[in-house]
Amino acid sequence: MKLPVAELHVHLEGTLEPEMIMALAKKNSIELPYASIEELRAQYQFTNLQSFLDLFYANMAVLRTAQDFREITVAYLQRAHDSGVRHVELFFDPQAHIGGALDLREVIAGIRAGLADGLERWELSSKLIACFWRHAPASEAMELMKVLVEQKHDIDGIGLDSSEVGFPPELFTEVFDYARAHGLHVVAHAGEEGPAEYIWQALDLLKVQRVDHGIRSLDDPQLVQRLVDEQMPLTVCPLSNIRLRAVDTMAEYPLPQMLAKGLKVSVHSDDPAYFGGYMDANFDALMEQFSFSSEQLATLAKNSFESSFLDEQSKQALVAEVQAWAEQQK
Repeated sequence: MKLPVAELHVHLEGTLEPEMIMALAKKNSIELPYASIEELRAQYQFTNLQSFLDLFYANMAVLRTAQDFREITVAYLQRAHDSGVRHVELFFDPQAHIGGALDLREVIAGIRAGLADGLERWELSSKLIACFWRHAPASEAMELMKVLVEQKHDIDGIGLDSSEVGFPPELFTEVFDYARAHGLHVVAHAGEEGPAEYIWQALDLLKVQRVDHGIRSLDDPQLVQRLVDEQMPLTVCPLSNIRLRAVDTMAEYPLPQMLAKGLKVSVHSDDPAYFGGYMDANFDALMEQFSFSSEQLATLAKNSFESSFLDEQSKQALVAEVQAWAEQQK
């Protein structure tokens, strides 16, 4: 039995494997600057977040139909299921897909169809979170936020992603106020490459329910104490942080300290097609370095379910699965 977990920090567009990028480019008659899968894979040497984002955004151009979105969603859910994922809260970037031939309604319909397939095939429950680009003007995010609400697009929440340094959460206060006023869940990337101050802003100004990444919280003992007191969820992504040089080596990865301090932290894959693997690969890399006990692994898994936007009954049922797994390990 695999460790049952919830995946709360994964970008749909970041699950586009090179093989699927090339296949979709061919199907949709899109000319890419790489002649082969090998040539594309050779681009996956990142020096920082921006070097990844440049390739990430370029490759998204292959997504042209609702069926494309359904297919990549199902492909991701298959891998997630194989990794032990029981519930997923999936990010997507609407700003990447509007303005072209595809209507936002088609994008969301395609993703929702894939999520419905996942529920039917693997009993994998899900939520859908629209993330805004922090490198784009906040006014653009606000305009899109209103469209999402007024046209009743089928999303469960909003997030904030993309280039962090130089784009503090405070720029998006109005967007998050509007989302919360309309009953949407709110999360934000903060403290990945950006400073601990960005986490304070995400908490106080955006009033987030979850902090995505949050590893820089350890730079500020007062912030750590607050996060512990509030049991504010942090969704960390080990392989991503190493590949993007937010942390130099797995030996320096701060997860053991975060657990020891009592932070409500859980493990996720972020953009698994680009960073070396899905949930199981992230746990394998952590185990190889830190040899976590089954009790520590169970804590990470429980934290993932308790940090989700599921109803309390569903959370407890999934936590019971973790407890059954832990009993098996004894």
